[in-house]
Amino acid sequence: MYRKQVRRRRAVLVLLIVVALVLLSTRFSESDSGPLHSMQRAVASALGPLEEGASRATKPLVDLKDWIDETFQARGENEDLRAEADQLRAQLAKAQSAEGENEQLRKLVGLDRSGVLAGYTPVTARVIGRSPTVWYSTVTVDKGSSSGVQMNDPVVSGDGLVGRVTDVTHGTAKVSLITDNRSAVSARVLPDGPQGVAEPEVGNPDDLLLDFIDRNQPIDQGALVVTAGWSNGAISSAFPPGLPIGEVSDATVGEQESYQRVHVTPAADIRNLDFVQVATDGPPRPGVPR
Repeated sequence: MYRKQVRRRRAVLVLLIVVALVLLSTRFSESDSGPLHSMQRAVASALGPLEEGASRATKPLVDLKDWIDETFQARGENEDLRAEADQLRAQLAKAQSAEGENEQLRKLVGLDRSGVLAGYTPVTARVIGRSPTVWYSTVTVDKGSSSGVQMNDPVVSGDGLVGRVTDVTHGTAKVSLITDNRSAVSARVLPDGPQGVAEPEVGNPDDLLLDFIDRNQPIDQGALVVTAGWSNGAISSAFPPGLPIGEVSDATVGEQESYQRVHVTPAADIRNLDFVQVATDGPPRPGVPR
């Protein structure tokens, strides 16, 4: 019984293959107006609406699938773009930081060549700490007594006077800035202007006041102010002469005042110091403890 079923199935399969071959041969050999071509067109016409309906029915599902695929793909691309942008920003910040530091170092070299610190041994130091107040009163640098730094050594940036050393350890030093409220620097106005004392403006750490300038002395806006570096043999200024302090931004005289209020914008960028030079091994200055 089983063998008869197998033989019957094989016979049917052979018959279908023979019929298919005959139909294929006939279709390729007959003209476009032949019965097989006509039958194919009739079947296509009958099934066309069904295919169109099925396509319309499944289109929302296909569109949803495409939307999901595109959304995940776009999200992945956005994450890649954000990561790339973050990396570029980090590289830009690093490059700009290095450029700023190089500029400060170039200015320090220029200050050395100008001869302002003649007679001193400049020690370049990096700022490693800042006072946690808006007054910008002190900074800490990474050079100390092991590098020859001593108390009251002048400290400069490539733009001008920064302050003086007020505390020293073996490897660090604390610098009191010219914007510290206890600072006072003897100064003179170039080219041949009067002398006075440059002190921080109360309530404004970005401004200095040049005090004790006679009201009748002409002071031009934009005039340069440098350290006076005076000495009377018994006492001296802590700073050598000629270090840039800043430039005059304004000069006013009150009706009942004998002195002018001369405002000076500091030459050194106190807020953004990265490197400074400590002027060590300078000539003795009477009255200035070491």
